Amino acid sequence: METLSAATVADPVELTRALVDIESVSGDEERITDVVEAALRGAGHLAVERDGNVLLARTELGLGKRVALAGHLDTVPIADNVPARIDGDVMWGCGTSDMKSGTALALHLAVTLADPRYDLTYVFYDCEEIEAERNGLNRISRTRPEWLAADFAILLEPTYGEVEAGCQGTMRASITTTGVRAHAARSWLGSNAIHAAGDALDRLRRYEARRVTIDGCEYREGLNAVRIAGGVAGNVIPDECVLDVNFRFAPDRSEADAEAHLREVFDGLDVTVTDSAPGALPGLADPAAAEFVAAIGRPARAKLGWTDVARFAAAGVPALNYGPGDPNLAHKKDERVEIPRIRTGAAALRRWLGR
Repeated sequence: METLSAATVADPVELTRALVDIESVSGDEERITDVVEAALRGAGHLAVERDGNVLLARTELGLGKRVALAGHLDTVPIADNVPARIDGDVMWGCGTSDMKSGTALALHLAVTLADPRYDLTYVFYDCEEIEAERNGLNRISRTRPEWLAADFAILLEPTYGEVEAGCQGTMRASITTTGVRAHAARSWLGSNAIHAAGDALDRLRRYEARRVTIDGCEYREGLNAVRIAGGVAGNVIPDECVLDVNFRFAPDRSEADAEAHLREVFDGLDVTVTDSAPGALPGLADPAAAEFVAAIGRPARAKLGWTDVARFAAAGVPALNYGPGDPNLAHKKDERVEIPRIRTGAAALRRWLGR
């Protein structure tokens, strides 16, 4: 079976490169899970369990406080950007930013940090980049909730070495307009459903997104059309048009609040919510979160996007985002990570978690 050498695991940069070189597009994570599992089981200080392509590794030192570190193993589809390549202080390749550099930090610490000052839980999971029902952390939160039990959690998503607190909620909905089919040469005999969608588009153009500050972090909401579909043929007046919208909402709104707001914006129109995930409040008043922010030495900022910190928050675990990747480069063909940020991140986590 393919394995990682001790030297590779000991160097978070080489470990990042090794993980990038294992293709692991969402739904095809078995190979990388096997490799990570072998590395974890080789560390005698960890108890290791596997459930599908989700791995749990724990210390059991009786230290009174438990910190969880989590990272997903999957990537978006390869875009002729594997294997990784290094040019100076930059590593290029699919997953370098989102989030194999962060996952490498968790695996590096799991294997090499045998005497931490807190008990540690490491969770490596699959299918984060696709629909929520397939997300490995989501599945485990329902079937093995004890795996997520901790006093504090860090999700090693790309934050460019900054602490990003909480996350936005996300909701997708479809706005459907209907009409009557007719021959395009006799359009007055029909009713154009695509034209009817103009009302919804006008409301989106006029929409003023809210900004809200929570625990000193400013969250910016956004409501946008992301797809429109309609039409039958080049000579037919369409009788249906579907406009898909995405609402990114601040974590002071619940999913019910977000849906109510959507229905208010599109009052009188046919609205169907198709997907939703709650946000997570920053939780910076929690002592563990405050201690971690102080250890990094810079104030936290809002996470503008959705991450699995929301799953920890739903389980009652305060959680923050912290990772070396640049979120602006995630999913891009020219995805890359700055090597000094990998080393800085590894050193900061080791200082905070070590004795």
